[in-house]
Amino acid sequence: MLVAATTMAFAQEASTKDACYWTHKGDIGLNVSQSFFSNWSAGGQTALAWQGLLNYELNYAKDNFKWDNSLRLGLGYSYFDFKKMPIKTDDKIEFTSLAGLKATEHLNYSLELAFRSQFAPGYDYAVDSTHAISKFLAPAYITLGLGVEWTPNKHFSINFAPVTGRVTIVNDSLLAEVGAFGVEPGYFNPTDSTQWIPGKRVRYEFGARAVIKFNYPLANNIDFDTKLELFSNYLSHPERIDVDWQNALVMKINSWLNCSLNTHLIYDYDVPFYTPEGALIEGSKVQFKEIFSLGIMFKLK
Repeated sequence: MLVAATTMAFAQEASTKDACYWTHKGDIGLNVSQSFFSNWSAGGQTALAWQGLLNYELNYAKDNFKWDNSLRLGLGYSYFDFKKMPIKTDDKIEFTSLAGLKATEHLNYSLELAFRSQFAPGYDYAVDSTHAISKFLAPAYITLGLGVEWTPNKHFSINFAPVTGRVTIVNDSLLAEVGAFGVEPGYFNPTDSTQWIPGKRVRYEFGARAVIKFNYPLANNIDFDTKLELFSNYLSHPERIDVDWQNALVMKINSWLNCSLNTHLIYDYDVPFYTPEGALIEGSKVQFKEIFSLGIMFKLK
């Protein structure tokens, strides 16, 4: 986030001579839905839901050097009873910064920094809404990779970084103690059963990362965007590939009103899941999220 703020400030203070090398674009929006029932014989549930989002890109290109920065923020809640806690429907903080040096017409040497986390506590609402299973910086993922980027056209790119370091942060003592999100859990000392060894809040990985991006206007007012991230840890079971796949289909009704469908699929073998009886599930689970929304959206110029 600090890198993003610094980048934006630097761009704003750029001299008139260099201003032509900077480009930026973005969207900011709010989606709201509401329903109310009073003495409705067929039954129903009064509800209010909202989702805010911000997507912003700031890029620099001059001669054989380029610097691409992207910030994506989202937060949403649904209220079914204002006397109780709302239910979270969306929450993300994603920032990427990629510096590229041209090697050939479509190939660049690349150095990419990526950060991902969330704003607010998350709960397993099927169990309860008092014990958080995730929080701000719990988890947080920081990735730094050195590799090459292939961009055959403006719609498609592949960034492959065979030298990548990834840090997983779980900045919460209770979550770290149980080994959430793959960090080492706490345990009793095998040689002294009275001594508790606290769980670690940081996990380090070293491996290879690939990021595949594709965006294309399917029609005049319909845009499709997809991003697939793959990561293999050289240090532990490199055959277990972590998958992070995001898709967005945006249908523009007019200059400020749009309809969107977003999906997000994650598979990480190191994130533990348990049966209702408390037994560890071998191989984790596929995580999937889908959001369909209608709301206002404004371009940032």
